[in-house]
Amino acid sequence: MFISQLFILSPRGDKLVFKDYRQDAPGNSDEIFFRKYKFWDGRDHQAPASGDCPPFFLEKHIHFSFIKRSNLLFVCTSLQNVSPSLTSELLVRVVKVLKDFLGVISEESIRKNFVLVYELLDEMLDVGVAQELSTERLRPYIFNEVVPCAAPEVQPQESLLERIRRGDFTSVTTRKAEAALQSVVVSSAERKNEIYIDVIERLNVVFNANGGLVASEVDGAIIMKSFLAGSPDLILGVNEDLVVGRGDSQRTRYATVVLDSVNFHELADYSRFESDRILMMRPPDGEFTVMNYRVTGDITQPFRITPSIEVQSSFKAELTLRIRADFPSSTAALMVSVKVPVPKTTTSLGVEFGVGASGQSYEYKTADKYVVWTLQRFQGGTEHVCKIRFSTSAPITPATRKEVGPVSMSFEIPQHNVSGLSIKSLRLEERSQTYNPNRW
Repeated sequence: MFISQLFILSPRGDKLVFKDYRQDAPGNSDEIFFRKYKFWDGRDHQAPASGDCPPFFLEKHIHFSFIKRSNLLFVCTSLQNVSPSLTSELLVRVVKVLKDFLGVISEESIRKNFVLVYELLDEMLDVGVAQELSTERLRPYIFNEVVPCAAPEVQPQESLLERIRRGDFTSVTTRKAEAALQSVVVSSAERKNEIYIDVIERLNVVFNANGGLVASEVDGAIIMKSFLAGSPDLILGVNEDLVVGRGDSQRTRYATVVLDSVNFHELADYSRFESDRILMMRPPDGEFTVMNYRVTGDITQPFRITPSIEVQSSFKAELTLRIRADFPSSTAALMVSVKVPVPKTTTSLGVEFGVGASGQSYEYKTADKYVVWTLQRFQGGTEHVCKIRFSTSAPITPATRKEVGPVSMSFEIPQHNVSGLSIKSLRLEERSQTYNPNRW
């Protein structure tokens, strides 16, 4: 696999970094990409014209692949039809290495450390071929110093995942760690001896019109970020009654956590995982995923949506959405967004929230005919109601009613997971008696 170019663009299309490895692609590839990215037209049927630009596309005989992180566009080009999965994995690892060395990914950090960024790109790829994408193995070959940069301001639309990965923990059981914003190449005297661990899950659920469960799955990961000095042995313990695989009913009968499949980091020793549910490893520097897992089947859903529609006249109808949070009241969901499509013949629309509603808003996309109901905070054990009244230009028929929906919902719940997997123990073993990592 040969990569012709790799460049980083700002949200405005400014070229922050441009590395041309093979000199076979046009020098204005960044302009070609950004013009297509901003004004996607779906030409050649590569993706629907009404949607966003896809992560892989062909334009002017150039194959483009890109990912978006912290509002920055990381793009690679090739004149060959390279594997999309390989190019996306390459870009993800490049971003990870840059984040480990710079401490934080932002336009300011890229501009201030552009010499270091070019040095890293020279070491990671040679003539467009990936050479070394490991932070730990790259450290001996990097000699430029890091110019520290402050973390960008947290915007309301920023996701919880991005805040967690930046080290911004705001609950009562954790604290914001400045070390998580530092580079892994700072001197040992300047950085603290710390390690951070998170369990992050992504839930996908489909309900039918009656509220019955159609399909559900959880994609989870145990993610660590290490600032430990030396190479201590790390021993990580999870639920003892955890079972992997659903084929044996005798094993899953008394298990509280049942995972469909798991995979581990390449450095993890999982020889004791089957018997003791323990993972052992020597953590590398920077951020890495210890374990990925997947859960399907009967999962306790954090929310329950009850929709009902009432036809008030031939041209008017009212949709009522009731959403109940079925998780502990000590926890609250953040960044809750509910998307509700309405009939294409809708001419006017009004929204009414329940009694005592606060921190709620809505936006009606007239061109696309859907309503977005936003709740800044959704406390566990509570219920919220939203009534959408709409008028149509044609009589409401059963076919018109089917255009209402499907309702989709996105949310983030800190300090809560639906699989039940938890970290029971985290122990560091080092022969030196003076080794004393900070506990937070």
